[in-house]
Amino acid sequence: MSGESDLRKLLSGMRPELNEGVYVFCNVPGTAVPAGTAPVATVLEPEGLTLVLRQEEADAAGLAYDYPAGWITLRVHSALDAVGLTAAFATELGAHGLSCNVIAGHHHDHLFVAADRAAEAVALLEDLAVRSGQERSA
Repeated sequence: MSGESDLRKLLSGMRPELNEGVYVFCNVPGTAVPAGTAPVATVLEPEGLTLVLRQEEADAAGLAYDYPAGWITLRVHSALDAVGLTAAFATELGAHGLSCNVIAGHHHDHLFVAADRAAEAVALLEDLAVRSGQERSA
């Protein structure tokens, strides 16, 4: 099933959901995921393997990390070739001084924002969705 590509439908249907826990970004040499960890995402770069995982897993594995983050999943099924969704929510969050690291899955976009502002980010995204829905019906 292909995802939605209409920007207004994507925005109005975002349904941002804050996942439990605090997530961190780690980097390890090579390509192997360290034992005892279950990353929610990995990215292989020339500098090593980036892991996004729960903070307590990184602590237990003795991994150094950056950027304690809240993980927000946009529940709308976005098409991988949809245009404008990332720009729209990044602009909204940026206007309120929130950085956002985005990972696209096959079905959903996943946003990592500062852990201490994650609830605020969800509220801003919910407000953007409402405003976008009102624009559609106007």
